[in-house]
Amino acid sequence: MSALHNTKQSITEIRTHLMNGVSHMIPVVVTGGVLYAIATMLSMNSVATSGAVEASNIVIDVLTQIGGVGLGLMVPVLAAYIASSIADRPGIAPGLICGQLAVNVGSGFIGGIIAGLLCGVLARELKKLKLPKSMQSLKSIMIIPIATSLIIGTLMICVIGTPCAWLLKNLQEWLVSLNGANAIIVGAITGAMIAVDLGGPINKVAYSTGVAVVGTEVLAGNNVEFFGPIALAICLPPIGAGIASLLFKKKFSPEEHEAGLSAIVMGACGISEGAISYTTADPIHMMPINIVSCAATGALAGGLGVWCNAAWGGLVVLPVTSIASYLISLAAGIALYLALILLFKKDYSEASKPTDTTDDLDIKIEF
Repeated sequence: MSALHNTKQSITEIRTHLMNGVSHMIPVVVTGGVLYAIATMLSMNSVATSGAVEASNIVIDVLTQIGGVGLGLMVPVLAAYIASSIADRPGIAPGLICGQLAVNVGSGFIGGIIAGLLCGVLARELKKLKLPKSMQSLKSIMIIPIATSLIIGTLMICVIGTPCAWLLKNLQEWLVSLNGANAIIVGAITGAMIAVDLGGPINKVAYSTGVAVVGTEVLAGNNVEFFGPIALAICLPPIGAGIASLLFKKKFSPEEHEAGLSAIVMGACGISEGAISYTTADPIHMMPINIVSCAATGALAGGLGVWCNAAWGGLVVLPVTSIASYLISLAAGIALYLALILLFKKDYSEASKPTDTTDDLDIKIEF
């Protein structure tokens, strides 16, 4: 039992470190992805007059450079904050350096995760070393970062890089080659995963995989069909729950009615957590509704070839998506969501309201 408990605790700790890396990486990826995608969109719609082309090229060049740098920082930031979660400040520099090495050797997202974990663990262990007082002040800012970067960096270049690069290359080739029936199946699976825990670890697995593909595909200048279903599933539960709470008032509490507009806005901004309060209030009915509607919407998006050039969801990324098919899929998903609410969710009653207010959940939104 003790061994099982220790294993569970270790898995929980690793998940925490990974989520710390992902949550800090997301703003960087979203910023870089949106700016780069806007540049791509402008470059495809340049006016053919010489003055306009020259002005447009300046704008496109600036946006491309800024967005490209943002996307390029994805893996180093991920690795740095994984390492920081494990070892605090001494892990940041090695995480950044070895995360960039993961990019350089072609191991990308997978290599960045491994680099972050290894840097964090080694830096944490090196913090335990006893040094003379005269050197103690140098331990965190010089000795640990240098030693960790040298050891893990060497491993990344000589040992870990090649197999990780091979695995990432094959994974990406498989994902971006999906079409037809395969795209429908993958769209359904990723959509369901996004909806299972609304920002939790299962959600982040699907999201992080999509981010890895977006980083590769956008930098290559291609449309990212793999991320389309994910972008839609991110926003569907909060938008659907918000609309349902405004339309079917008998099925929701007064507090949920008041939160309806906020949930819709959060969904439009790509914040899945906007549906958490509705789901925790009635998990038996709302969790299946979230999962089924997102899976169906993801499948439809996969079949229609919906693409999204930004690693985010909602309506804020609409300019960098296949707008018509994106909106059609979202509308169909909302319609299904409302139908499922109408058919399966029971009417709200004061008797069903929890009386112990000390059990209210403290919901933390993570990006």
